[in-house]
Amino acid sequence: MAASEQLWCVVPAAGRGARFGAERPKQYVELGTRSLLVRTLERLAACDHVAGLMVVLAADDAYWPGIAEFGGKPVRTTIGASERCGSVLAGLRALPDSVSDASFVLVHDAARPCVAVADIGRLVEQAGPAGGGLLAAPLRDTLKLADAAARVVATEPREARWRALTPQMFRRGELVVALERAERDGVTATDEAMAMERAGHRPLLVEGSESNIKVTTRADLALAQYLLSRDSSFGIGD
Repeated sequence: MAASEQLWCVVPAAGRGARFGAERPKQYVELGTRSLLVRTLERLAACDHVAGLMVVLAADDAYWPGIAEFGGKPVRTTIGASERCGSVLAGLRALPDSVSDASFVLVHDAARPCVAVADIGRLVEQAGPAGGGLLAAPLRDTLKLADAAARVVATEPREARWRALTPQMFRRGELVVALERAERDGVTATDEAMAMERAGHRPLLVEGSESNIKVTTRADLALAQYLLSRDSSFGIGD
């Protein structure tokens, strides 16, 4: 696809983040002087490949600050579901009419504020010709299989094993069909690539930075703040 092509990005942010253990949903805890969600949206909007942001919120969200744009790029919202896959589907359905079924779209976790703009650009440039793909990182640690008592059963091969990251990029129409099929089959797709795999697609893995962490615990939040404090383009002290 053209290096200058712009895509809408769906950001599911309807979750509760129960494992984080905060009084408010995880995406609204502070990272510097702004919320985790706002930091993520800022980073996405800084990418030339992003045309607009569709943020998917919980029906009872009392924390969304009502942002309408970042850097001249529109920010729209819609109501999501209890599961991430349902929220992504709601976001895809709510995209502007200008986004055709054949258009590529991005989906990015609200809790990944450290994604590199250059990685998004590489994903767009490489995954487009491949029909879709996702940022990912090869496994580098030794992988153990455990039993119910947390005893090692076996050492698993790490060759050809990758950790799925986001953004993930697919054609709007194909992703909607894949997510709807998984929903009908009673399958909870943990990411968009899983739904696409079930529908017969073979997404391209595009290597991304290990710093593209997902904030799940308070330790992750501290690491994200450290990583962003070392990135002068992000302005974590603002």
